[in-house]
Amino acid sequence: MSPDETENDDVPRVDLTSDSESNILFGQLLIKGDYIDEQTIKSTSRIMQKLGGEQTLFKILEKRGTLTRENLLDCIRVQQQPDISMGMLLHQLGEITRGQWQQAEQLRTHSGDFNHIGEILVGKQMLREDQYTEANAALTGYLYEEPDIGECDSLLLKNLPIKTCKVFGFFPIRRVDSSIIVAFENPELEDAQTEAARCFNTTVEAVLCSATALRRAFAAYERQAAPKTDAEKLVVKEGSASAWVNNILRNGVELSASDIHIQPTSDFVRVRYRIDGTLRDHDHLPLEQLEAMVSRLKIMAEADIAERRKHQDGRIDFENPETGAISELRASFFITINGEAVVLRVLRSDNRIVELKDIGMGDKTLEQFHKQALQAPNGVIIVTGPTGSGKTSTLYSCVQHLNNDTTSIITAEDPVEFQVDGISQCSINPKLGRTYEDSLKFIVRQDPDVIVLGEIRDASSATSAIQASLTGHKVLTTFHAEDTIGTLLRLMYMNIERFLIASTISCVMAQRLARKVCSSCAQPVKPKSAELKLLGWSLDSFHGGNFREGAGCEHCEFTGYKGRVAIFEVLIPNAAVRDSILESNNATDIRRISQESAGLVTLLEHGLVKASRGETSLAEVIRVLPRLTPPRPLLEIIRLTGIRQ
Repeated sequence: MSPDETENDDVPRVDLTSDSESNILFGQLLIKGDYIDEQTIKSTSRIMQKLGGEQTLFKILEKRGTLTRENLLDCIRVQQQPDISMGMLLHQLGEITRGQWQQAEQLRTHSGDFNHIGEILVGKQMLREDQYTEANAALTGYLYEEPDIGECDSLLLKNLPIKTCKVFGFFPIRRVDSSIIVAFENPELEDAQTEAARCFNTTVEAVLCSATALRRAFAAYERQAAPKTDAEKLVVKEGSASAWVNNILRNGVELSASDIHIQPTSDFVRVRYRIDGTLRDHDHLPLEQLEAMVSRLKIMAEADIAERRKHQDGRIDFENPETGAISELRASFFITINGEAVVLRVLRSDNRIVELKDIGMGDKTLEQFHKQALQAPNGVIIVTGPTGSGKTSTLYSCVQHLNNDTTSIITAEDPVEFQVDGISQCSINPKLGRTYEDSLKFIVRQDPDVIVLGEIRDASSATSAIQASLTGHKVLTTFHAEDTIGTLLRLMYMNIERFLIASTISCVMAQRLARKVCSSCAQPVKPKSAELKLLGWSLDSFHGGNFREGAGCEHCEFTGYKGRVAIFEVLIPNAAVRDSILESNNATDIRRISQESAGLVTLLEHGLVKASRGETSLAEVIRVLPRLTPPRPLLEIIRLTGIRQ
């Protein structure tokens, strides 16, 4: 499992000590490492006394923006303080509670196995494997890194002794000067580092990784090294359709495009990539190449190559010819007057789920969502927004939060985009008669606590979700609507009874993704009068904001933006909102009542807070977010969301 659990004599200390003793010890280490000073410790201690409860020094410092998780782990790694136990560190980080650690200790003692408490924590889903491994790396003095075959040095993988790597549990990542960075499951295993140095004929620098990450790297390597079929052995000639397709897909993946558009016009084939939510022109290709390229893509997607009169879908596992990295793409073939247009959705390859606390809600909004929606025993939670707004990612952040050994979670999705251990996931396939409606009939017989429906598409699936909630289940799903109030209205237009909507919907969350201001070229700006007029803000409304825009640099390809930030609107209906739905009030009335009585902060208002922090720009807020009602003053929005400036 880990370096510190290989011998009984070296079992790490697991006592948590008291909260006060733990906080004092961590405080001393942080002061010694020059991460904070004594005055900060004193002011933080006063805050902790006021808050009470199971608060840790680190969590308060993190909320204040004084310290990051990486800072704390670096401090532990460098100072190697023997008084810091695994239990203390995990509790300080907020990964586990004292009760969870004590439960794991009891299970370990009862089983008579004193070496694998990490396996107990991970196996009982009290902790993720990567969280445990990262903490263990810091305690044992190693850096933490998980190998990604797409980023590993191809020369190191050329003649990799895979059997030896599996026996000793290591995988090469990259060269640094005269050494090689190698990921180990257990670098302290006898002869592990010696064998790695022998294999690569040089010195190695060990980093720690999880067992799952190592298995994933082995599987990716073996898939890459597997013998090719006769069709795959065909030589790709320069200028051929295969070469065009490989270049288009490779460039799209390397540029982190979310979608690749191949669109025929009357004169040429236009290739565009959607990067950070906006389409960018990439290339214009000869029109005579279109038919051959589409045929090649259909072969890769296992679609019907002879069918040119109907729209088709498919999936592609694309292997980068240069790096060997494999990316999954969802293909859509659409018949147009100029030929077949192709759009390829690039699915996430890392399969990592963002923790709920890190998705970008304000502290108050997140606490309200957690307590009043996720902790509710039943009800329908709907995540809404347009295509590509991150709905599925947010949905799975909720699923990951709810996933534990006392909860049964079953999903029906089209397709399954994130694979999660511990839950039952079903991929919808209408061709086989496996629809949402039919699957739901069987799901309710599987004794679930939580049901996840990939999407509400029509009145039938909406009714199914509501009926499942009425039978005592918690239902999570996604929906296409403009905002939270628009979601309620769309359900009404589907002829869902208003009393069912009012009684079963426990939360509606609307979201968008806005481009993030490039940190390399960001510069402070003052809001323009034209922008304020569009937003409905007065000159005094934005007092207290630190607005920024990107000047444009090589890092962001001179767009001024790099990456994206999530913006949310969370409606948790209270009695007044439910009454408003039952009374057939219009959208304006329901929205006003939601703001006045349920604390609703609109998408526009949340986006303005993000802009006031310099995360995105006012121009991007205007471009992306609906402007349905004038926003309230900035300081009022900050108070409602709990987002710190």
